[in-house]
Amino acid sequence: MIVNGLRNYAKLKGNMPTINFILADGTEHAIDGEVGTPVMYLAKRNELSGILAECGGMCCCATCHVHIDPRWISKLPKMEDDEQETLEFAEGVDDMSRLSCQIKITDEIDGLIVHVPEFQYFPAAKNER
Repeated sequence: MIVNGLRNYAKLKGNMPTINFILADGTEHAIDGEVGTPVMYLAKRNELSGILAECGGMCCCATCHVHIDPRWISKLPKMEDDEQETLEFAEGVDDMSRLSCQIKITDEIDGLIVHVPEFQYFPAAKNER
């Protein structure tokens, strides 16, 4: 109860930006997160499907790959070389792709829209072709 009260107080004080997740099935989740927390941790803490995060945020597995809404991509910090290299192992990468473990929540990205892909890996049927 106290934790919820503190979170509500933080939100009132402007310290809890909202991140909007859109899952592959179209389900939308607006979740408040603490400044400085990676977007991936917010998704995992709230048990959102589609973000596996197998490496725990170490930027080495690409299983937290997401697509950033085009209106937001320019508002994020520039991608570092290690993130770019790791994305080479992700499926369905495009110009809006980022690793959610590398995006830290800030006040500037309050309202960020993140699209979670259907798969972090190609399904087995596609691999057999």
